[in-house]
Amino acid sequence: MSVTWTTAVGAESAYFERCTHSTTVFEGRIMKVRCDNVALSNGSCAIREVVDHVGGVGVLAFDDDDQVLLVKQYRYPLGRELLEIPAGTLSLGEDPAHCGRRELSEETGAVAGRFEPLGSFVPTPGFSGHKLYLFMATELEFGECHPDEDELLFVIRMPFSDLVERVMNGTIEDAKTVVSVLMMLALRSTSK
Repeated sequence: MSVTWTTAVGAESAYFERCTHSTTVFEGRIMKVRCDNVALSNGSCAIREVVDHVGGVGVLAFDDDDQVLLVKQYRYPLGRELLEIPAGTLSLGEDPAHCGRRELSEETGAVAGRFEPLGSFVPTPGFSGHKLYLFMATELEFGECHPDEDELLFVIRMPFSDLVERVMNGTIEDAKTVVSVLMMLALRSTSK
């Protein structure tokens, strides 16, 4: 597959935006919202509303029967429950693998014998630099769940093939779950 880039007539090939003034609008426990005035590479000016977030992790965890551990939890901004892979927010400076292992244990009670990176992605680059790191966990041993006090969730096991079907038909909407499933499908297809 080849990719061809085209540039509008008179436009520079290297675009950039430089902040000329920044105002913090809100600073909370896990994020900060700011409004930036920026100078564009073409000489224009613009306003960018930005959400700063330390990032997070998601864990695609498989039991010995190729079932994936999922959590069902109410997501307040959407006003409904979502089915998603176990996940959590990084502490400032925390190693993503450490965070992933912690969140998997807290939310599902599982401890992984193997814990491997799947990759990372930025889900909303139009307004946030939020980065999510994805991991695959296998060789699971199970203990007690111990979610955060404000975290009400229900653990579900689902065959990976069923999860793939739900991702492809749109009933699984959570971005980290969708991306991790697609990454795993790609890995499995290249290892055949």
